[in-house]
Amino acid sequence: MSARGKARRRALDILFEAEARSEDPLRILAERLERAEPPVNEYTATIVEGVCRHRSRIDELITTYAEGWTLDRMPAVDRNLLRGGTYELLWMPDVPEGVVISEWVGLASELSTDESPQFVNGLMARFKQLKPSLTL
Repeated sequence: MSARGKARRRALDILFEAEARSEDPLRILAERLERAEPPVNEYTATIVEGVCRHRSRIDELITTYAEGWTLDRMPAVDRNLLRGGTYELLWMPDVPEGVVISEWVGLASELSTDESPQFVNGLMARFKQLKPSLTL
C-alpha cells in the first residue's frame, strides 16, 4: 500500500473512531499526533481536517445523491469512507480523480460489506461527473 493509501486508511480509522465514540475527529487526530505512536502522516491530518471543515456540505451531497439511502441507514464505515473520499475528490484538485475513487473503493472492499465497493464507486463517480457544477 502506498504512503497516501496508508494515510487514507488512517484518516478513515480516525473518522470512524470519532463517530463511534461520539467525539470530535479533530480531538482524536490531536491525540494521535501527540502520541505519534504510530506516527500520523501529514496527508492523514489533511483529510481529517478537510472532512471536518466541509462536513456539512459533504453530508448534504451524500444525502442528496445516495439514492434510497440516508446517512443513518448506511454502515458507519461507508459513511466515513464517503466523507473522506468526497473531501479528497472535490477539494484536493492535485490528486487524480481516478486514483481517489480507486483507493476509497479499495478500502470499502477491504473493510465493509460486499455491496459497499459498488455503492462507494457509484456515488463517487457521480460526484466526479457533477464536480464542475457543484457549489463547494
